[in-house]
Amino acid sequence: MTATHRMIIGTTLCMALGFAGCASTGNSNGTNFLYKNYTVAGGSAVAGEGRSVLFEGKPLALSGTGIKVGDSLREVTLTQTDLSPISITDTKGKGKVRIISVVPSLDTPVCEEQTHYLSEKNKGLDKMVELVTISVDTPFAQKRFAKEAKIANVTFLSDYRDAEFGKAYGLFINGPHILARTVMVVDANNTVRYLQVSPELVQLPDLEKAFTVAKSLITAG
Repeated sequence: MTATHRMIIGTTLCMALGFAGCASTGNSNGTNFLYKNYTVAGGSAVAGEGRSVLFEGKPLALSGTGIKVGDSLREVTLTQTDLSPISITDTKGKGKVRIISVVPSLDTPVCEEQTHYLSEKNKGLDKMVELVTISVDTPFAQKRFAKEAKIANVTFLSDYRDAEFGKAYGLFINGPHILARTVMVVDANNTVRYLQVSPELVQLPDLEKAFTVAKSLITAG
């Protein structure tokens, strides 16, 4: 995929969501990333058919079978940045605690910040847990983002083919073909122990709470 094609895809998605411009990941350089004061969402939307999240106050319907705390991870195939398929239950962190961050598109400002925050502000958890980011961006776009942002401690997985992950977890937004902004913490037995679906797409999930839960699971183990 050419840079022009990636730009067209990113711009189209930004326009579909109405975000005020796409992120400029080319200026990101790891710890020098300039964080903005985005609102952190309070509470959580409920995943699944018949539920919705908001975009600037306007409801967007969710599709699929909703996931909830206490459920086991569902077998679903995603694509790695080398184009190889992998099940969400069989990533390199299998048998360990995992923090799964779901974003609509890496080429938007809030998603960019969410991913940097996961990578850079996890208080050393990346040495003990697997950090995962899932989006509908193509594997090529995810690989480019990771390289330009100098993020090497996050596993990037793409749901670009048929949004299989989004539909299996009740996080798929059919209209703009994106995933709802979400963070979940999964224990060593593949059980969801913490889940937050941002009720408003332009607000960050509470990653600090996710870090706290992940740390408690490690301590308990």
